[in-house]
Amino acid sequence: MNSVIAISIITLGGIAGLAAIILYVVSRKFKVEEDPRIDEVNEILPGANCGGCGYAGCRNFAEACVKDMTGKFCNVGGADVMNQVAKIVGAEVSAPDPLLAVVRCGGSKACRPKTNNYEGAETCAIVSGIYGGQTGCSFGCLGLGDCEKVCKFDAIHINPETGLPEINDEKCTACGACVKTCPKHIIELRKKAPKFRKVYVSCQNQDKGATAKKACSAACIGCGKCVKACAFEAITLENNLAYIDSQKCKMCRKCVEQCPTGALKEENFPPRKPKEPATAPQTASSTEKPQNQQPTA
Repeated sequence: MNSVIAISIITLGGIAGLAAIILYVVSRKFKVEEDPRIDEVNEILPGANCGGCGYAGCRNFAEACVKDMTGKFCNVGGADVMNQVAKIVGAEVSAPDPLLAVVRCGGSKACRPKTNNYEGAETCAIVSGIYGGQTGCSFGCLGLGDCEKVCKFDAIHINPETGLPEINDEKCTACGACVKTCPKHIIELRKKAPKFRKVYVSCQNQDKGATAKKACSAACIGCGKCVKACAFEAITLENNLAYIDSQKCKMCRKCVEQCPTGALKEENFPPRKPKEPATAPQTASSTEKPQNQQPTA
C-alpha cells in the first residue's frame, strides 16, 4: 500500500517537473521584450486612471505613447507631463486647447418643478432607463449625482438647493468621466478661457418653445435672437435649441443680453456697467424764449 502511494507521488512529481520545464522553455522562446520606456512614462503620469485620454488606464496610455505620440494627451497631467513624456519617447507633442467641464442645464428646482415623485434606486442611469424624470423636461439633469460619484478629483457636487451639479473650475482636470457618465448628456467639455470665463447655452431641451418654457422657465425656446446678435457666427440653432461654439465665441456677451429666458449664461466676468438712463430730448419750449412776447406793464 505504501509503495503504491510512493509511486503515485513520484509519478505526479515527475509530471509536474516535466510540465515546469516545458513551460519554462516555452516562456523563454516566446518571451516578448517590453520597452523599458513604458515604465519610465508610467512613473511620470499622474496615476489617476481616469480614462480621459481614451485608454483604460495610465499604463495602457504609456504603452500607446511609446508606440506613437500622435494625438496623445493627458488632460490631468497637462502640458508639463506630456513634455516629459515626449523627451523619454523622443517625439514632439502638440498640446490641444485646454478644456473645462460645463453643466448645460439651468433647470433648477425653482425653474423646473416636479410633476411626480420617484421612489427607487438613486442613480441617474437607472432613472434615465425607466422614464424621463421627475419634471416636465425629459432633457434636463436628474440630480442624483452619478457625475459626482465618478469624479476622482472632487471637482463636481450636487447643489442641494438647486438640485444641479456644480463644477469647481480650479479642480476640474477635464478627464471626461462625468461627461461619459451623464445619461442626459448635459455635461460637456468646452474650451477653457482665461480666468475660467464662460458663455454657453445652459439648456438641452429640444422641444418647441412653448412646451420647453412650460416645463422649465429657464429653457431655451429657440427664438433665434442670440443667433442674430452674434457677429462671429458662433451660435447655431438646430432642433429648437441654440448652441454656442466655444472655438468661435469671442465672449462679447451680446447674445446673453438678448436671451428672453436666461438660458444663455455668462460666468466669471466682471459686473456689467449699469446702463445710463436715456435722457428725454429738450423741447423748444423749454430751451428757447418765446417770441413776440409783450412786455409786462
